[in-house]
Amino acid sequence: MKFEQSPVTGVLDESVVSIDFGKYEGKTVSEIAGLDPEYYSQLVEDKAEGALAIKKHGSDGYRLYVNPLAQLDH
Repeated sequence: MKFEQSPVTGVLDESVVSIDFGKYEGKTVSEIAGLDPEYYSQLVEDKAEGALAIKKHGSDGYRLYVNPLAQLDH
């Protein structure tokens, strides 16, 4: 069985990465994929462009946040 990486979270399980911004703040990436596929697609695009980053949050979770360094590129 081949493991496929998430286009948003990479090797991290989407259920352990929560959004740190916007209308779905506090929801996991996997919850958003089920609730709003269009918003999830936007997360995929933003992550690919470097506008989003992931950081460790607490002992068992991660947060997807707006990358402040991405703003310097524009």
